[in-house]
Amino acid sequence: MTAPDKILELSVEQLISALNKKLLMECAGVQARAQMPPISRDSVATVAVEIDTLEKQARAVLREVFTLKNSLRPVNRLPPEVLASCATFVSDTDPRLIVSLTHVCRYWHKAISSSPRNWASIATAWKRLVPLCLERSGAVPLAVDITVSDIKSGRGFLKSLLPSVPRTYSLRLTGYSSVEAIVDDLPGFFDSPMLNLVSLELQQSAAPVQPFPSDEAPTPPVFRDIRTLKSLHLTQTPIYPALFHITSLVKLELIGYTTPFDFRAFIGFLDSHLALEFVDLDIRFTDGSVSETPVRTVSLSHLRHFSITCSEEIDSRGLLSSINFPRGTSLEVLLTRPGNYAGFGPLLPSALNAIRGLVHPISSVKVQMNPPTLQLSGKNSYLSLKALGRHTKFYSGIELFSTANVREFHVDIHPGLPIDNRLSWVLELLPALEILVISKTVFPPGTLHFLAAEPVLCPSLHTVAFFDCGLPVEMVKELGDVITKRYEKFATRPHRVVLVYNTTTPPNRQAIQQLRKSVSCVEVRVDDDKLPDLS
Repeated sequence: MTAPDKILELSVEQLISALNKKLLMECAGVQARAQMPPISRDSVATVAVEIDTLEKQARAVLREVFTLKNSLRPVNRLPPEVLASCATFVSDTDPRLIVSLTHVCRYWHKAISSSPRNWASIATAWKRLVPLCLERSGAVPLAVDITVSDIKSGRGFLKSLLPSVPRTYSLRLTGYSSVEAIVDDLPGFFDSPMLNLVSLELQQSAAPVQPFPSDEAPTPPVFRDIRTLKSLHLTQTPIYPALFHITSLVKLELIGYTTPFDFRAFIGFLDSHLALEFVDLDIRFTDGSVSETPVRTVSLSHLRHFSITCSEEIDSRGLLSSINFPRGTSLEVLLTRPGNYAGFGPLLPSALNAIRGLVHPISSVKVQMNPPTLQLSGKNSYLSLKALGRHTKFYSGIELFSTANVREFHVDIHPGLPIDNRLSWVLELLPALEILVISKTVFPPGTLHFLAAEPVLCPSLHTVAFFDCGLPVEMVKELGDVITKRYEKFATRPHRVVLVYNTTTPPNRQAIQQLRKSVSCVEVRVDDDKLPDLS
């Protein structure tokens, strides 16, 4: 039984008594030796040995004192299984970090080292730790992360891992040129079946020549033990016919497909996985392969989240209308195109029209442009627009959504774009707005009048925040004047203004004092890169 185990069985009085008894015993021995007659020259060596022995005993007592002191801390009074469970939050990220925890004290070492699941992560990033992890993990399932290019030169890692491959429940492979060549890069790895495999992630470094190989193409060994998969992540990896036969798949991620992608084959793939709950796509379909009229319709009755990143070649109406989204689904659409904002002319209306018929059953909708032009998000409680573009037809998409209950609104107007009356136009759609956050927007003089526009906008508005807008002195004064005018005209005004300056130059104190005459609460933050809590 270790000292921490004993300490839990002692009262505080018993602990102090035992500690005092041991210290007095050791001190008495030292004092008795010091009171002996002067040491003769012949006895010096013997006494020196005794002194060394006393020093070692004293250090041993101090170690016991520190151990007992640590044992009194609340974390060391937790049951071992609770402490071991807490350590899993570290070990799941990087087992190298958990070694430091085992050095805290003997109690921690025993509790953490004896828990197999704390050592169940195997990766090429910590090759030297792998033998220890395999030993301490016992028979629990393993999460294996292999960068193939890191082990081509040395096979020691692979040799130690091979006997434990059947225990793999999560497999992540990166750093390889083609999925067909993995079997040569990892000799013997796929010889034993992985019957417990539930998660597979493959990140191929080169785009596949054919994203959907034919039925005659031989299936690579990596796709042999996949019938029990629940999560599948493929980056630039061919989607072989064997993947169509997974009956338990609930999470699908297809990322980085820049070669032509067969829309019909993809819809067929979704149709074979009706239990999907989470779908994340980053793909580019073949020109003209997606039409407004869906080739077939797929009903994913268990779907909870669907996100897609696509380029301008895709007609979103054909894709999104091919899927029957169940009520409560969260939908994200990211439209990407390099270049200026004007290039999105024909694209965004297509995406918004596709969403028009889906908004009713969907609980959360987010449409984002890259470069950012329009972003909508939240469950009718949060709405965010970034970089309002030049094309007013972009804004009309907002009308597709229910904005009557939006409480918080974030706006970021891209430098160089005119503000005009854009904010007034948008705020008219937000009658229940309570919090307005304006980020990284330059306001020329006379552009804050929207706060006092007629008829009154957002009568429930109580907080206005300017984040990294660099409001100069004259604009701070204008803000105070506009808020005063709003109160005089409508008897309503924000009672909190937050100014966040991402610079070391402080705002003018006199202007801030003047603003405080119009607003009961003014918060100023300098050299800060984040907003405070506005709720």
